[in-house]
Amino acid sequence: MTHDFSDFAKSSQCNYLMGPDQGAPALLQYEKMKKQHVRLSKKDGEKLKALVSRGSLRRRELKRAKALLALDRGGTFKEVSTAIDISSATISSWAGKYRRQGLAFLKDKPRPGRPKNITKKQRAKIVALAKTEPPEGHERWSLRLLAEKAISLGYVNSISHQYINQILKESELQIY
Repeated sequence: MTHDFSDFAKSSQCNYLMGPDQGAPALLQYEKMKKQHVRLSKKDGEKLKALVSRGSLRRRELKRAKALLALDRGGTFKEVSTAIDISSATISSWAGKYRRQGLAFLKDKPRPGRPKNITKKQRAKIVALAKTEPPEGHERWSLRLLAEKAISLGYVNSISHQYINQILKESELQIY
């Protein structure tokens, strides 16, 4: 896409913005340049590449790392957002967070809400229970039956059938 900047190049606005002796050629050159939204330090770039190649990041952290690397290579917010399927506003936000916090922004901050009150060990016991044969008189486990049994076996003091469902979903186990 080309524009005719001849009138603008002669104007006082151009002199104010570009300087009196630069004019249209400098303006056209400016138009062709891509914005560098993020410039990673050599250390940060190497660390991100190592983390991405190692595969030790969680999904959200991996997307943030890939976005930073793409922005460092000269990608625009729009290009990067299309490549990793995240909105350009989010990419812009991540770039700003990187400038303020460095690589520390990759990690998720604690999310609001009630903290988990069931340990990993208790969760594992509930998942193992769901994999066993149901009690006599029942063809299969129900969420309510699992909740009652987990309480009666002393795995937990109290638990709802909805929370049992959440635990089973997180462990990718379906009982029905």
